[in-house]
Amino acid sequence: MRPEPAEGRDAVLRAFDVSRETAARLDAYVGLLRQWQAKTNLVADATLASVWSRHVADSLQFQPLAAEVRRWVDLGSGGGFPALVTAILLVGREGAEVTLVESNAKKAAFLRTVIRELRLPAAVEARRIEEAGPVLAGAEAVSARALASLDLLCGFVAGRISPQVPCFFAKGRQHGEEIVDASARWRFTVTAHASRVEDGAAILELRDIAPRGKDA
Repeated sequence: MRPEPAEGRDAVLRAFDVSRETAARLDAYVGLLRQWQAKTNLVADATLASVWSRHVADSLQFQPLAAEVRRWVDLGSGGGFPALVTAILLVGREGAEVTLVESNAKKAAFLRTVIRELRLPAAVEARRIEEAGPVLAGAEAVSARALASLDLLCGFVAGRISPQVPCFFAKGRQHGEEIVDASARWRFTVTAHASRVEDGAAILELRDIAPRGKDA
């Protein structure tokens, strides 16, 4: 597969005003991703050729939405988007820590390798999301990308985080329908942050997630 042209990478770095040090870490991350992808399915093969414009750019949107947050928990981290990008942006911030919840052993091994080699303020919890209650309890923000429906995501976090903790869930053009579907079972406040990468897509910021009563 032909790699993404250099101008794709450069355009992303310019668009997000990335520092030289951050760019170097992102380069190293992408390099490791390409190496491991040959033996471990970290991202869809069809998207690897556009890793910068698709995965990296999308992931660079999360951390600025809660710039004051230091302790993130990312659910179903997979190949590390957005969690490892968030950790790269938090390098050097006092008290910063990103916890990546990923049950797949091979993917968890990859994530640990990137964290170790890039010296990132992050750690991997190789467990199922349903078993991540103690991890979520310490979160100041939660993220997830390409993981599950909004309905299921609400179920993963409801009652396991403080009501004021923001959850940032990346969603495509049909996010309005997902909000309606999830609202049948859950109460929440939601802010849709328009994607800078894909027209019509959004990062949904949810707070105050709680189940609806049977008579609601």
